Amino acid sequence: MTATRNNRGVSHENGSIESPHRHLKRALDQALTLRGSRDFDTRGAYQAFADDLVGERNAARERAFAADRAALLPLPPRRTTDFSEATVIVTTSSMFSLRKIFYTVPSRLIGHRLKVHLYDDRLDCFLGSTQVLTLPRGRVPSGAQRGHVADYRHVLPSLRRKPQALRNLVWRDALFPRPAFRRAWEMLAERGPIERACKTMVALLDIAYCSGHEAELAEQIEIALDAGHLPDPDVLRAVFIRDAESIHGVAGFPMVAVTMPTALVYDVLLPATRGEVLPC
Repeated sequence: MTATRNNRGVSHENGSIESPHRHLKRALDQALTLRGSRDFDTRGAYQAFADDLVGERNAARERAFAADRAALLPLPPRRTTDFSEATVIVTTSSMFSLRKIFYTVPSRLIGHRLKVHLYDDRLDCFLGSTQVLTLPRGRVPSGAQRGHVADYRHVLPSLRRKPQALRNLVWRDALFPRPAFRRAWEMLAERGPIERACKTMVALLDIAYCSGHEAELAEQIEIALDAGHLPDPDVLRAVFIRDAESIHGVAGFPMVAVTMPTALVYDVLLPATRGEVLPC
């Protein structure tokens, strides 16, 4: 066989791969320029944008690929291993560290050893052979040494007991699920005192968790902040949580009233009360 793209023994000559990669990055940059903005609401929106661009570029190669496809063998019955494996231990802070990223997990996993399947976009965590949760994969921000992927639902039980822990939390900004919550914290901390700001933010996160209406709550917080007012947890709790008894449980379940019967009710089960003669 005669090489046409690189020379034998010269590993850095990968022109057939690196050149198309450069062309793709240039085409993606031009498409973003024509779009007028490089901001996307979600990672999935950006992925769809990139997929459309790649699909348009590959359409010109469809005829050549169809000729090769006729000679290809069927795909294997199972997918190949397209993930990396790692083993982590959950600390007492309900977190674990993997590749310079700290991840929060539910507190019930504290002290357990998890096996992690590390994909490009997610982490599948297993306790033994049972998958217990899936986490989005984090990336270290530019210029930082470490990153954080935090879910307020995982640490909310601890924050309820100690809301002042929010004051010096290193990954506090990663804990807020939406920009409205981060904006509320900044205004609360600015107007002080900081103790009230911590309690208010924990209360807002608690309402978001218990009500299940995180997006709607963020809209109400934005309305209050735009009007120059601080969000009132009591007012928002009354709006988003109908039953005050479900604040620390699962909202929406009906309340069941159980009446305990008196001991005299069971006397009707005795044979003597029904006129029967008891054996001697």
